[in-house]
Amino acid sequence: MIRLKHFSYRFAEQVLNSRLSIKQEIEDVLQDPSIKIPELSRPHFNQVLDDLFRNKGWQPQPAVFNEPRDPSAKMDFLKDRVGVEVGFGHASFMGIDLLKFQVSSYSSLDQIDVGVYIVTTKSFQKRMIKEYKQKWDGSLQFEKVVRYLPHFKSAIQIPIYVVGIDL
Repeated sequence: MIRLKHFSYRFAEQVLNSRLSIKQEIEDVLQDPSIKIPELSRPHFNQVLDDLFRNKGWQPQPAVFNEPRDPSAKMDFLKDRVGVEVGFGHASFMGIDLLKFQVSSYSSLDQIDVGVYIVTTKSFQKRMIKEYKQKWDGSLQFEKVVRYLPHFKSAIQIPIYVVGIDL
């Protein structure tokens, strides 16, 4: 069964609590009973979350800049001024992911008030590798985001709610 860990940066939890139905919707997606844990490779888990968020009316792949030709400058999901980024990739992408929230908040698009960063925990990754033979090594971990995010305080002013997927 999937359990969630949380870290609130710059009062993100308070901002999300003012949109409690959105916060609950995100947690419902992440703990959806249809998710089959043994099948969760990184690409498959991304696809499962993509389907679940879309089914709840989240806008997929909103642009971060007003530059339609740059396919990499997209967040994963957007709804009611809440941006979601799923960080199952390599740890080196953390800075880029966090900057997407900042730019989406302060650019001419001004489309989010809070970012939700979804990552997996170290123990989730270890269990997926050991018990289910899924390749999660090198993936960004919740613990690393929690450790590093406060160091970005001069560059990242937007509230970010970090959600760690655990088993």
